[in-house]
Amino acid sequence: MSRRSSSGLIGNWAETQRRQQQTQQIQQREAERRQRAYERDAARGHRQQREADARRRTAQLDAEVAALQDLLVTGCRAPAFRMAALVRSEQVEPFEPGNLAQPVPMPRIEQFQQQSSGWTLGSNHRARAEQEAHARYTEAWRAAHAAEERRQRELASYRRQYDRWAADQLAGVRAHNSGLAELAEALRAGDPEAVVEYFTAALYASTAWPEALPRQVAAAYDPVKRQLVLDWELPAYSVVPEARAVQYLPSTGQDKVKPRSATERRALYRDLLAQCMLLVMRELYAADEFGVLDSVVVNGFVDCPDPVTGHETRFVLATASAARTAFSGLRLEQVSAVDCLVDGLRGALSARPDQLTAVRPGRRPEEVGGGVVSHGGQGGGGEEEEPDLFAMDPIAFENLVAELFRAMGMEAVTTQRSGDGGVDVEALDPAPIRGGRIVVQVKRYRNTVPPTAVRDLYGTVQDAGANKGVLVTTSSFGPGSYTFANGKPLELVPGAELVGLLHQYGLRGRLGDGGGAALPAQRTQDPAPSADGAVGHSVLGMSWSGRVALDVCALVCTGNRVLSEDHFVFYNNPRTPDGSVRTRVHAAPDRAAVEVAFDALPREADRLVLVAAVDPEVDPHADLAEFTDARIRLLDAAGVEAGQLEVSDGRAGETALVLGSFRRRASGDWDFVIGGKGYRGGLEDLLREFGVEVA
Repeated sequence: MSRRSSSGLIGNWAETQRRQQQTQQIQQREAERRQRAYERDAARGHRQQREADARRRTAQLDAEVAALQDLLVTGCRAPAFRMAALVRSEQVEPFEPGNLAQPVPMPRIEQFQQQSSGWTLGSNHRARAEQEAHARYTEAWRAAHAAEERRQRELASYRRQYDRWAADQLAGVRAHNSGLAELAEALRAGDPEAVVEYFTAALYASTAWPEALPRQVAAAYDPVKRQLVLDWELPAYSVVPEARAVQYLPSTGQDKVKPRSATERRALYRDLLAQCMLLVMRELYAADEFGVLDSVVVNGFVDCPDPVTGHETRFVLATASAARTAFSGLRLEQVSAVDCLVDGLRGALSARPDQLTAVRPGRRPEEVGGGVVSHGGQGGGGEEEEPDLFAMDPIAFENLVAELFRAMGMEAVTTQRSGDGGVDVEALDPAPIRGGRIVVQVKRYRNTVPPTAVRDLYGTVQDAGANKGVLVTTSSFGPGSYTFANGKPLELVPGAELVGLLHQYGLRGRLGDGGGAALPAQRTQDPAPSADGAVGHSVLGMSWSGRVALDVCALVCTGNRVLSEDHFVFYNNPRTPDGSVRTRVHAAPDRAAVEVAFDALPREADRLVLVAAVDPEVDPHADLAEFTDARIRLLDAAGVEAGQLEVSDGRAGETALVLGSFRRRASGDWDFVIGGKGYRGGLEDLLREFGVEVA
């Protein structure tokens, strides 16, 4: 009996085990099925994603080609350039004093009497409570009255600063508009220099040209024939995409790039060159609101190494001449660009521009006589003179910079102007440790190079995988540029240093003679003269998080000593004696602002120190714990931001802080050194350290 019972138990156990095994097998097969389904779905999703990417890349190629094919039609829809577009409004930003416009609320005796109300014992206690309430009221009233007097002083000071600033702005606007009026009169008189300046500016300001296309120009005007003659840079062959489509191949897991046939690519390129030629003429005649053009001659060229010699060479790939009467009868939106240029205007277009097969140019700017303006500002000069870097042809200037690098023992070549990735010269320093690949950008500026150009160079260095980036300019760099370049593989070469290097290595060059106009392609707003005649003021705008109220001050120093008490700029001394540093009305997002003309600072000054201190009259118990996320915005005279500088946060218990200092370099430029030293004794302690006697 027990034996049969044991056998039955064993049988039940075995049956249970078999069922569990069957269940596990079913679950395993189901898991494997789900895994296979997941992998199929993932593979299908991956394939769909890769196919979608291939279609997107193909669509991008189609869009690029469509934009090239529609250049002329799209360009004809762009508004014509007009002198009125350059006129500036005489309206200036209204006076907005912010919180200073709100009077300080004065305390009321009832507020203090209410604090003393309640149960009291006896008349003596009531009298004492009333005396204490009146004393607290008197103290609060005096504090509020002092704060109100200070508010009124600051409001009056800000108003005076605003009035000076507004006068500066208005004077600058009126000077600019007066210059436009003079230019218009010169245009009506057919002055060659004015004509060339106006029309080259029109080409540079035109919205008809995509940013990817070049805009280099050399021009001259013949007042007798009333003819404008131009050499205009055309896009390189590389602007036409080599690929026609992208296809994903599941069998290999790779993208297959289908090439565009050489015949199709050449046809697209020839058509693009013809469109560029016609669009240049259209832009010139459309901009001629003063009726000074009877005819236009355009020679279209590309600059690139000669396949035979390897030297940088200019190839004229198209040329055309068109009288106004003939050109005005064309319906450019409907024409075939090649047929219109070659047959309609009797121009010439290279049959094989992809192989740099040149055509005979028409009349050239240098054949007109008088001055030829290249990029809007090329002056003459005999070969015996030291060449003016401002007036030099842009290509010749880049070649000179490359020659300088070669004279310094490096290998250096200029790059092709289109598709160069922001690199004008490539150099190779053979030095074993400090050497390597160097990318060089050349900026032929008259005004200070903006920090954005330095940031762009840094991006180019990273993209190109270079060891160093060098920015060479005919002008100078501001504090923001040197601050950004600090600690990075960047080197900034201002104009004065460039001339010194040229002479050191047996080359020639000078920085003008004080005359000549700025290049239209690079022209920026000149700083407006102030009421006291100072020019070139930059704006340092200060912002921070937290509710703490601060006074931001500036000290003009030699080392750690202020030049004089008059060179400590704050609300009660709003400017230095020479006006090189002055407080100004700030605008959002800034909470304080200082104007500085670095070039006008005293010769003995080698640093400008910025400090901040808690305003004890506004909040006598505050410290710098809430002084966080602080930064200095660098603005030009027109209020355009050129860069930002971060400064140290404040700390609890401190009531004054050195934000940082701008220090003069040996080259004459200024760089920024962050501060961070705090003081618990407020502005008085800080000023004593800089030699200011505090009463």
